[in-house]
Amino acid sequence: MYLINDKEFKCSVSVTLDIFNDRWKLAIIWYLLKGDRRFKDLNKEICEITQKTLTVKLKELEEKNIINREVFPQVPPKVVYSLTPIGRKLEKIVNEMNTWGVEYTKEHGQITEDSACSL
Repeated sequence: MYLINDKEFKCSVSVTLDIFNDRWKLAIIWYLLKGDRRFKDLNKEICEITQKTLTVKLKELEEKNIINREVFPQVPPKVVYSLTPIGRKLEKIVNEMNTWGVEYTKEHGQITEDSACSL
């Protein structure tokens, strides 16, 4: 049995699925693997995500200690997001998911130039 913040899980896969329960969190991780980002940059790079959804997902990832949020004391405020060490450990998994997605699309669909906006 796994216990995190008073929540019980029967297996470790359930822990992972509980954290990454939507497509946006992995997209955020994908872009942060390329380097630290400001909110506006993430919002621009992750197609179709609303500012509200991005705000919520960033907060959830920060609460799980997967990303860092650094606020610089200046006007206007500058906020930079980066991966924590545990967040960096997702690199191999996310890269494998990307490779699988490309291969699947090549076999069952097509890759367009607009694909640069997605995972």
